[in-house]
Amino acid sequence: MDIDAEHRDLVGKPELLERYLQQQIPLSAAMGARVRLASLERVQLAAPLAPNVNHNETVFGGSAAALATLAAWSLLHLRIRHAGLEARLLIQRSTMEYEHPIPGDFEAVCRFADEAAWARFQTTLARRGRARLTLGAYLFHDTRQVAAFEGDFVGLL
Repeated sequence: MDIDAEHRDLVGKPELLERYLQQQIPLSAAMGARVRLASLERVQLAAPLAPNVNHNETVFGGSAAALATLAAWSLLHLRIRHAGLEARLLIQRSTMEYEHPIPGDFEAVCRFADEAAWARFQTTLARRGRARLTLGAYLFHDTRQVAAFEGDFVGLL
C-alpha cells in the first residue's frame, strides 16, 4: 500500500498520524509516542517515562526535545498535506527551555492559529519553492508546563 496515498489527509485521525510517524520516523515508535489529538490548530503527543528515562529517573532531555519537535513537525505536516502541497518538511533550527525535571509520562502540545503566517508560507513556497515557518510547542507533566520549544521549519518543493 502506498503510504502517501493512505495518509493524504490525517486531520482528525490521530491513529493514522501515529502510524505514519511510527513508519516514517521510527524514533517516535522507540519513544512510545502516541498521538492524542491531530487537528490543523493543535497536535498533542504523549510519551511514557520508561523508554525515555535518564540516569536521574526523569525524562532524558533529548527525548523531551524530540517529542516537542515531533509535535510541531506533525502540525505543519498536517497543514501541508491538507492543503494538497507536496513539500518536504525539515527542521532548520530549534531551541528548548527546560523549566523543570520531568519525573513521569509527558505530553507535547503544539498550537497554531496564525492564518496570515500560514498564507505567507504557502505563497512563498509557491513562488520560491522554499518557505519557513516558526512553531512553538510546550511540554507538560500532568498539568504543569515543564519545557518550551521553538523551531524554524522549512518546506521545500
